Amino acid sequence: MKQVTILSGKGGTGKTSVAGSFAALADQPILADCDVDASNLHLILNPDVKETMAFKGLNLAEIDPEKCIKCGLCEKLCRFNAIHDYEVDPIHCEGCKVCVVNCPVEAINFNDRVCGHAYLSETKYGPMSHARLIPGMENSGKLVSLVRQNAVKLAEEAGRELILVDGPPGIGCPVIASLSNVDAAVAVVEPTLSGIHDLKRLLQLLEHFEIIPSVIVNKYDLNSNNTASIRVFCEENEIPILGMIPFDENVTKAMVQAEPVVVYSPDSPASLALKEAWIEFSSFLDL
Repeated sequence: MKQVTILSGKGGTGKTSVAGSFAALADQPILADCDVDASNLHLILNPDVKETMAFKGLNLAEIDPEKCIKCGLCEKLCRFNAIHDYEVDPIHCEGCKVCVVNCPVEAINFNDRVCGHAYLSETKYGPMSHARLIPGMENSGKLVSLVRQNAVKLAEEAGRELILVDGPPGIGCPVIASLSNVDAAVAVVEPTLSGIHDLKRLLQLLEHFEIIPSVIVNKYDLNSNNTASIRVFCEENEIPILGMIPFDENVTKAMVQAEPVVVYSPDSPASLALKEAWIEFSSFLDL
């Protein structure tokens, strides 16, 4: 079994469009959408949810009014300004447990809190593990790990040899969780100054975790100078460029129709480039 995470140093680079197209081009993959804060792979793969699991993240403090003696100590100690008039604001509570430990009459309970849901679904391209974090909730890295674990289980049960992971943008905790035990990573970048800057940060992260990197340049024809800079940087650091995807309005039209562009418009410029990138990707991974 091989696991590959498709990443981007910043949001909006076309990472999910690449992941969706690779899902359509692959032979019986397992799919995982680890961008749990703003998941959107399901928008182009249209999964049929088979199983839903509640995800419990940070616990929530709750004051029992029958036990509370209204001493005000909990409100004084709370560093997150989450307690007012002897009630806990669930949005501001960070689950630190300081109020629970210091309550003199043990009037504060520390209850489980549902922070999101994980799903096991079926798409026409293969089984899919994905999730959705409730807005404002924390522990997205832990939820990403759950999505990854579910994807591995699906692969083992179905006997599949490839897990394609649509990772979160950036270099934070959710990204690190999406990179554990993967065989390689594909960084999608646009030829902009911010895109190049964030690509370099992402590649430094991959180097730190000793993960084999590769690059796909999306909308490469929007700025030839920046595209040339990306080429030079990758050549100097011996990082393979799997593909150069041109700007193509069919990508947006495909998203509106809830399909990967290689399915919606198989002969469009972006689709042809993505197919070539998939061939390079397969050779790169020795699939």
